[in-house]
Amino acid sequence: MKLIVAIIQPEKLNQVKKLLYANEINRFVVQDCFGHSDEHTVIERYRGVEMEVDLKKKIQIQIAVNDEYVDKAVKAILEGGRTGKIGDGKVFVLPLEQCYSISTGKSGAEAIG
Repeated sequence: MKLIVAIIQPEKLNQVKKLLYANEINRFVVQDCFGHSDEHTVIERYRGVEMEVDLKKKIQIQIAVNDEYVDKAVKAILEGGRTGKIGDGKVFVLPLEQCYSISTGKSGAEAIG
């Protein structure tokens, strides 16, 4: 079992979701977040005050998958999230020690589905 954490551009979320669904990956969590990378800092004016905007809006996706779905999920995220420009995001694959379904009490690979 693995936990995949991906940080992507907000406008790429729909394309990533479509590719995940096409690969039978239907269970994931999506969160708004902010991040800083090698992207350029932007100076914006808000009510006459100049502000340095160095944190960009991003989307974080978390997916718990069984081992046979790791490559499919990563490929879907890379394909759907890529523009080829700095700031496209990152994908992290972490070992997942255990998973439990609250509703059924199942654990491990059965709980992930």
